[in-house]
Amino acid sequence: MQVRQISVFMENRAGRLMEITGILAQAGINLRALSLADTSDFGILRIIVDKPDKAVDILRRSGFTIRENVVIAAVIEDRPGGLYQILKVLADAGISIEYMYGFLGKHEHEAVMIIRVEEMERAIEVLLEANVTLLKGEQIYTM
Repeated sequence: MQVRQISVFMENRAGRLMEITGILAQAGINLRALSLADTSDFGILRIIVDKPDKAVDILRRSGFTIRENVVIAAVIEDRPGGLYQILKVLADAGISIEYMYGFLGKHEHEAVMIIRVEEMERAIEVLLEANVTLLKGEQIYTM
């Protein structure tokens, strides 16, 4: 129930994101989800791709500093209150969210939230107990 996420640390300058996505494109790696956060000097690109091993290898060989993490991919209804339901489950269990980002799911009326928490196993347990659908890495990579 965990998904591999790659974080790429990059200088905050024009063209850097284009360079990374170009490297991935030339290697035949497709992006499934991404989040970009920046400060004045550097940014953190968080990506989920269809071929994580290949992406890690090509980005390291291209000189980028990266880190791999595991995250949760939770399916929510794409309607008002859909996100609230899973946030309430986590809050009621006292689980704090480090960050999250989302994208529309493969099926109509669904979205997928990528969630990073400190207590990963416990978060998975309470979400499953609340009948939240969690996707496996292979399900995200092949979307």
